[in-house]
Amino acid sequence: MSQQKLEDILKQGIYGSPQIRPDEKKLFLSTYSERVYLALTKSQVRHRVIYAKAEQTMQTKKDAHLFINGGLNYQYYSKYIQAANKNSIPFTIVNDGQNSPLGIVLASERSAVNNEDHMFIIDDLYKDDMGD
Repeated sequence: MSQQKLEDILKQGIYGSPQIRPDEKKLFLSTYSERVYLALTKSQVRHRVIYAKAEQTMQTKKDAHLFINGGLNYQYYSKYIQAANKNSIPFTIVNDGQNSPLGIVLASERSAVNNEDHMFIIDDLYKDDMGD
């Protein structure tokens, strides 16, 4: 075994596997932005009713996966879990200790969708969490 390979193995053991775009994965609850169909902020998820665009996306995008910010109370995101179950969309509650302003992320499991221009619903609740 070469000296460089040994050093790489030791570094990986000490620091963990290298991450690709860790800030992006932190923001989008463990997925990449190019896979995101829809992202809602924490305040948007706390809103009384489910966003129609979220429900519509779950109905039409059968390769979707719902990522939920585990820092939110269950009462706020339960309506999204119910919609995901109704549409056979798997979900993951992300409790990684990261502080993301996003409450849920609905993303493709398999491929890039490149929806950066339309992944957010820009309303007053969005502006409260993300700024202008």
